[in-house]
Amino acid sequence: METTAHTSARMSLASVTVEVDDVEAAHRFYAALGVDTRIRLRESEAPSTGFRGFTLALSVTGPATVDGFVAAAVEAGAKVLKPATKSLWGYGGVVQAPDGTIWQVVTSAKKHTGPATREIDEIVLLLGVEDVKATRQFYVGRGLTLAKGFGGKYAEFAAGASGSVKLALYKRRGLAKLLGVPADGAGSHRIVLGSTTDTFTDPDGFVWEASEAAEAVDATE
Repeated sequence: METTAHTSARMSLASVTVEVDDVEAAHRFYAALGVDTRIRLRESEAPSTGFRGFTLALSVTGPATVDGFVAAAVEAGAKVLKPATKSLWGYGGVVQAPDGTIWQVVTSAKKHTGPATREIDEIVLLLGVEDVKATRQFYVGRGLTLAKGFGGKYAEFAAGASGSVKLALYKRRGLAKLLGVPADGAGSHRIVLGSTTDTFTDPDGFVWEASEAAEAVDATE
């Protein structure tokens, strides 16, 4: 495992904006999921088919809490892609929001040790990329701080000042398999990342907007 630490980073992930067909309906879903204050929404009619190349993961304290979040998502209209189950790394399930965004709800705990809560320990944005090493180097070159790296399989960056969402990279086909969906997809990723520096597009087509620009667009919705 590779670990890199710096006293400060030139750039960090300031926000995550999910692009949806119906902002009002999407807001109701994300409020039910408990992430409406941590994920931004923006209306978009950009064509998008198949796997959009990313997932958002909720990390929580235990299996009962996983089950509670999955049940809340389903009640709000989500489709279950993978039922919550125990695995080598813990316990978790995968759902797809009505707007098409895929969410994981996971915990490292395997045993029920307490009642369900509505607390979220961490939200991680996993980008599915063709070449983890190359994209990792691209982001390090832009100023992100590498926190963990596992060769060409996985990379995780240090959380930004806001700490709302952590960014990580995973092989695209491996991520699709993990989520239980075909890897093929075309069109818009339907997600925009807020940058604390400038606007750019990464090697896999994920768009970053300077946070001031993103806030200005959101204010007009």
